[in-house]
Amino acid sequence: MADCRKQAYSNDYFDFIIPYGEDTAMPDEGACTQPIDEGFDIFYYPRTGVPTVKLGAYTYLETPNCYGLLDRTALEVSGIIRMQNQPTLGLRGSGVMVGFIDTGIDYTNPLFRYADGSSRITAIWDQTIEDGTPPEGISYGAEYTTEELNAALESEDPFSIVPSRDTDGHGTFLAGVACGGEDVENDFIGAVPQAQIAVVKLKEAKQYLREFYFIPESAKAYQENDIMMGVAYLSRLAELFDMPLVICLALGNSMGGHGGEVYLNTYLEEVCKRRRRAIVTATGNEANARHHFQGNFSGEEEYVDTQINVEDAMPGFFVELWAKAPELYSVAIISPTGEELPRVPLQAGAFQEYRFVFEGTIVSVDYRLETQGTASQLAFIRFTNPSRGLWIIRVYPQNLLSGTYNMWLPMQQLLAGRVFFLRSTPDITLTSPGNTEQVITVGGYQAVARSIYADSGRGYPIIGGIKPDFAAPAVEVYGPGLRGNYIRYTGTSAACAITAGAVAQIMEWALVKENRPRLSNAGIKNILIRGAERTNERVYPNREWGYGALDVYHSFELLRQ
Repeated sequence: MADCRKQAYSNDYFDFIIPYGEDTAMPDEGACTQPIDEGFDIFYYPRTGVPTVKLGAYTYLETPNCYGLLDRTALEVSGIIRMQNQPTLGLRGSGVMVGFIDTGIDYTNPLFRYADGSSRITAIWDQTIEDGTPPEGISYGAEYTTEELNAALESEDPFSIVPSRDTDGHGTFLAGVACGGEDVENDFIGAVPQAQIAVVKLKEAKQYLREFYFIPESAKAYQENDIMMGVAYLSRLAELFDMPLVICLALGNSMGGHGGEVYLNTYLEEVCKRRRRAIVTATGNEANARHHFQGNFSGEEEYVDTQINVEDAMPGFFVELWAKAPELYSVAIISPTGEELPRVPLQAGAFQEYRFVFEGTIVSVDYRLETQGTASQLAFIRFTNPSRGLWIIRVYPQNLLSGTYNMWLPMQQLLAGRVFFLRSTPDITLTSPGNTEQVITVGGYQAVARSIYADSGRGYPIIGGIKPDFAAPAVEVYGPGLRGNYIRYTGTSAACAITAGAVAQIMEWALVKENRPRLSNAGIKNILIRGAERTNERVYPNREWGYGALDVYHSFELLRQ
């Protein structure tokens, strides 16, 4: 493997995700390959030797997507505290590794140390540090072991020895909620305070991808390939230490057909099937963002208009239209002043770019008639310098069966301004990879009022199945901040961390204590689904709650039957 350290960081190189077995020509000078795991490689290409990343130049899947953080008394209602204090079981995560792929961790916080002051963190892989020693088999970032962390904690200046910092706080909060130790004075304890902790601090997306997806400079955005590398690293680390692993992945985006089309979803499916592995993610916070539109043809209309309101000046945005085979649709675009990009003819790989004179807006339309694994149609529509006002995407049917198609805008954290569908629907707003079948997907609810968190992304996935699997507390969740203080946090990220703790409790009982030594990710999910709290007021499963509210204690009660 060539040393890809320079290429991994440099904006002079394109990143591509390539499955094994594909015959891809690579330039001789400056290019290199970074294996992710069985099935996928990252190819780093010098930008001087290949076409610019734009619509029509590459396949939809090989250009990495960008993912954002799913921002926006919990343990008692989830049954976690009762399992910690149950006299016989006392499940606190002992012997289980909990991995976080996020913004890093404040490793100096006492919540992540043993009573003697030593670190509970097995390792940190900080992808942002360019001059450290990377993990074995990986060309970039810096890895810090427990021994190095302990040496840092014993010094007067820890960060001179281990310079990895969490400057955002998102990763520290999630690690604290899931794995933080007990702080009696501040009435805090994490779900599994005896679990081992492993951390991947993600580097932020390269500038060329931020520009292509119109991601604002202020937004946290992370590349799909770096997330996949993080999953592979944690899996190898758990194998090295011979420990069960649950990964807390509180990241997402609204790209793809919400049926598991992207490579990250494919890879997570494979990892979830491995022995002693589980992955937890969340539905995101897009239900009220008005970023999803579902179109329906009765069979008589010539076309259906979708109105998009652009409220703020911004560099641009994009829209994805997805339809399940054998449905086929073509589009025309009408500007706020009535200027029209005529109907773009539908054919595989068709690409057209049009400049609207009065608006000064460039619109690009790219059709993909077969996407990886689904044969779904994609129309990728990109607006550069959109003027404010109502834009119309006019959708024409070309091959009609059900008459249903779906359109999504990027999630709010990755937009530079306010843009939304006038006639939107809150359903099918769960973010990717929460639409992955094998992954444990959790929505959010308000523990005090026992009502759904209004922004919690809703199911179901386009390809069928039930998502979310269940809901967990996500409103005003109590956890550690960056200054040794405690904060209240709202968002499905918190629900993801709580659920990761519950999964670690089941892993301790089943795998570490060998009560169910062959229990799989699917088996853990089924245990939690069966034990979820359900009320007579609702029909289950449903798009908001899935199969109910997380209750790990009740899940164990049912295991006795």
